[in-house]
Amino acid sequence: MSETPRTENLRPGWKPGRSGNPAGRPKGSRNRVTLVALAAMEEGADAIARKIVDMAKEGDISAARLVLERLVPPAKERPIFLNLPDTSSANGVAQAQSAILQAVAAGDLLPGEAATLAGIVEARRKAVETLELEQRISALEGKK
Repeated sequence: MSETPRTENLRPGWKPGRSGNPAGRPKGSRNRVTLVALAAMEEGADAIARKIVDMAKEGDISAARLVLERLVPPAKERPIFLNLPDTSSANGVAQAQSAILQAVAAGDLLPGEAATLAGIVEARRKAVETLELEQRISALEGKK
């Protein structure tokens, strides 16, 4: 029997636990198949784009959707026009939250938009609360 472990016979050239390529793949390098596919796509990109536009003009809804999705990106946010009461008091903040809820119920606001707006009103409530606490503390310290 030989004294060499069996794992050394399985991987000739390097020891177990050691990489055959310690430096690794160079950063930014691409797979050969990916490079060939990209070259093929670049070669026919103009013809493909023209064909899709022509199909859209002929009434192909899928092609039209594809063209529009590339030309006009979907809007992430939209402006919101909602009359809110003055939020400089706790009562005003409560009325603002109520107005947001009513706008969602009426379908004027989407729930996600309402959540964002409610978060803004909540931040305003915290600011008002902090200001009121500061005024109360100052008044109590002034009495001493």
